Amino acid sequence: MNGVETHMKLVKCIVREQKVDQTTDALKQIDVSGVTVTHIQGSGRADNPTMVWLGQRGELRYVPHAMIDVVVPDDLVDDVLRIVLDTARTGKRGDGRVFIIPVEEAYTIRTRAGGPD
Repeated sequence: MNGVETHMKLVKCIVREQKVDQTTDALKQIDVSGVTVTHIQGSGRADNPTMVWLGQRGELRYVPHAMIDVVVPDDLVDDVLRIVLDTARTGKRGDGRVFIIPVEEAYTIRTRAGGPD
């Protein structure tokens, strides 16, 4: 299969779980489709929160977050970034991160067609 040249980016957004619906709803307003949401756990620079379980206080080793993945044309990347930064932000440590990664090729499995859709 010969790849169709595309100018797309994978935007990976790690956000607080309680911000997923609000963020994906905002992305739908600019016709972003094909959103993938994965529930993840991780640790970053912020101190991990503590919890009490069976009377014992302990530190959560990994903090629950969600990852929102969208593949968009280059001309939508700035809009996606703005929406995610505005919508997912609480202003507190642990709000998340956004990664923008070039996509060289993409294929639809059913049709074997290459390209952004």
